[in-house]
Amino acid sequence: MTNLWVTTFIWAFSFPLIGYYIVGVVDNYFAILFRSCIAFLIFLPFLNLKLKFDLKLKLITIGGLQIGLMSIFYYHSFLYLSVSEVALFTIFTPFYLSLIYDLISCKFKKLYLISITLCIIGAFIIKFESWSLSSLYGFILVQMANICFGAAQAFYKLTCKNLKDNRSNFGYFYLGAVLVSGVSFILFGNFTMLPQNLQSWVVLLYLGVVASGFGYYLWSSGSLMVDSGTLAIMNNAIIPIAILVNAIFWGVDFDIYKMTIGGFLIVLALFLQSKFETFYKNQINFKYNT
Repeated sequence: MTNLWVTTFIWAFSFPLIGYYIVGVVDNYFAILFRSCIAFLIFLPFLNLKLKFDLKLKLITIGGLQIGLMSIFYYHSFLYLSVSEVALFTIFTPFYLSLIYDLISCKFKKLYLISITLCIIGAFIIKFESWSLSSLYGFILVQMANICFGAAQAFYKLTCKNLKDNRSNFGYFYLGAVLVSGVSFILFGNFTMLPQNLQSWVVLLYLGVVASGFGYYLWSSGSLMVDSGTLAIMNNAIIPIAILVNAIFWGVDFDIYKMTIGGFLIVLALFLQSKFETFYKNQINFKYNT
């Protein structure tokens, strides 16, 4: 859980940094490619070249899905939605993650729907703001990003649960992101919208080194240590923290009552999730012993 919480605080800065300093200023495809390349270079010295080819291919595919393709949808959603709306529409990620994980592993855990739904309601209360039908396109983009992010987490958890040294294999994850974002930039990028000032480069470096480089590694490593339901709920824990970051560093006001109620529901969801997880483990042990 420690890795997930640390990553949550790191990623809480990503929403405003991308929304305020990157989108509309720097070409989206270049921004994704740059941060993917930086993250790949960080893990390049640890790369295990002797890893089995099929596992290399799986990690490359997961990285291309979770960072490359997800980021393309995610960055473009800021062109149609405010930072708050993008944050709001990410609340459905837990459903996608849990559903895909259960479908792949053929183990549907009904009780998890209770805690995940409670978590989504809490996040919705915190971030709900009125929006128009003109935001529908942006909403669809965010949902595509959510599906990519949730599916990649499910695939990674199932693929790497028995690996002992994730650091030496994680470079392939970033390689997938580089390949997808590189092709996207060549085909669709605007070469006239490269970073023009120091501020843009500093933000991109933060996103590449901290948010992508260490963030995805910590999150993916942490995902292997928790149940799929807990991982799903943690995807929404970022919302109240991101709001606080927005308030403290960018002076954006928030509703303290909505924050309190929504935050309580998210904490309650995590508490219930721990109980449901114990319940299912006891069921497995009972069947095994009998």
